Amino acid sequence: MIAGKILIIPVDGSRWVNMKILIQELHSRGHNITVMMPTDNWYINEESPYYTSIRIHLPSVQNIYRDNIFSSIVDKVIYTKNIGHWFSFVAMQYQMFTFLSRSHHMSCLMAATLFENQELVKRLQDAHFDLVLTDPFLGGGVLIAHYLQLPMVLNVRWVFSREAHFLLAPSPVSYTPLTGTEFTDKMTFLQRFTNVLLYGFNMCLERIFIRPHYDEVCSRYFGSDVNIYSLIQSADIWLVRVDFIFEFPRPTMPNAVYIGGFQCQPYKPLSLDLEQFMESSGEHGVIIMSLGTIITNLPKDITNKIAAAFAQLPQKVIWRYSGETPSSLGNNTLLAKWIPQNDLLGHPKTRVFVSHGGTNGIFEAIYHGVPIVGLPLLYDQFDNFIRLKDRGVAKVLDIANLNTEDVLQALKDVLDKPSYRDNMQRLSRLHHDQLIKPLDAAIFWIEYVINNKGAAHLRTESYHMPWYAYHCVDILLALLFVILFFFVFMFVLCRLLCYKVCKKRKIK
Repeated sequence: MIAGKILIIPVDGSRWVNMKILIQELHSRGHNITVMMPTDNWYINEESPYYTSIRIHLPSVQNIYRDNIFSSIVDKVIYTKNIGHWFSFVAMQYQMFTFLSRSHHMSCLMAATLFENQELVKRLQDAHFDLVLTDPFLGGGVLIAHYLQLPMVLNVRWVFSREAHFLLAPSPVSYTPLTGTEFTDKMTFLQRFTNVLLYGFNMCLERIFIRPHYDEVCSRYFGSDVNIYSLIQSADIWLVRVDFIFEFPRPTMPNAVYIGGFQCQPYKPLSLDLEQFMESSGEHGVIIMSLGTIITNLPKDITNKIAAAFAQLPQKVIWRYSGETPSSLGNNTLLAKWIPQNDLLGHPKTRVFVSHGGTNGIFEAIYHGVPIVGLPLLYDQFDNFIRLKDRGVAKVLDIANLNTEDVLQALKDVLDKPSYRDNMQRLSRLHHDQLIKPLDAAIFWIEYVINNKGAAHLRTESYHMPWYAYHCVDILLALLFVILFFFVFMFVLCRLLCYKVCKKRKIK
């Protein structure tokens, strides 16, 4: 193994949790890690024993993670879902793209600020990095990798507003459901019709809200013939944070490596107080509830309904929660601002996981074989639970029409019906039955790119093709021209023959 120099350009929030695990593992194998970040961020620490950092000062830009913005979005989601399905969907898409536009503006600004700082550019070039590892949910890292002419590995689940496969590989919308539709891969005619329309609708929104930020940077620094999509598709390796135990089957590519659940580990012993709480649950066991890293609180009335449902159960409850104590909180419920989620899910006393549907939590539940009661709040979380429902491992609640009875019934169903646990245990066995562990696979392919100075032989060159060539529109037009020419020729020939025959008859 050759120890490499790796430049990492992460995305903040829950995606940093994933990237940090790769950083720690790469560091443990002797690689030199440098992390580039904006000066104003949420979770990314400037100082770390695992990496050195480069901070990019962004002038006059508002931190998108301040002011509890995600809780505000949840409030809007609840409101719009109560109005009606179609209006709800359009309103949520508009809210999502408005937020994404701000995020992408900040990412492009970071890249442009770096490009204008030639002293820092020279420093990066002199460092002789072996590759860039980045998350293309925001494209700033992709722009920087191209500017520095370095091989690129993507740690990816989403690209802009799309699931990564839509840029990675052919994704027929006849059986590949779009995020936001809440469809499975077995769609009716009406669902396929809707899927196609929404694909076009999403592309239009992406073109209006997202592409202009990148087009401006690409045009200024790379030329008008370069676009952000082709830069992303030029990546050497895609480390895709799903697997086909969770995802619906679909076409893939040689440079796609599926690392779903790479962050999962066997559970470690709990602290003494948590262990005592778990053991005190007796035969009934414990329910774990967490809404992830970005949503700390729900509206007060919803929180009270959930707490009231918990209070009526014989199980103990550990709830990751940092707000005002719910008035209906029962004696069986422990509130904590932070919990060792993976270790709690792996504990033998854990019976059910109440989750918002983030990918990290879902894979931890699959890894440990714990069935789920879903409370999706934002974006892809609704579609994540459609996949889990389709496999019979989750019961899903509607946040917009939540009441105590529904929460209680959903919990009792998952607790009392063996099929939920049995199905999740089956998924867990499938997930563990792999030749190479997902984290080991991720590290292997990163090192593969370092050792071989890239992996262009695994990458399709289709991203160089214009859209009309990729979809064979020019071929179809040529065939239509040939067919049209043939019929016109035959028509003219017949007219000519008829004319000669008629002329001969007149002469006779």
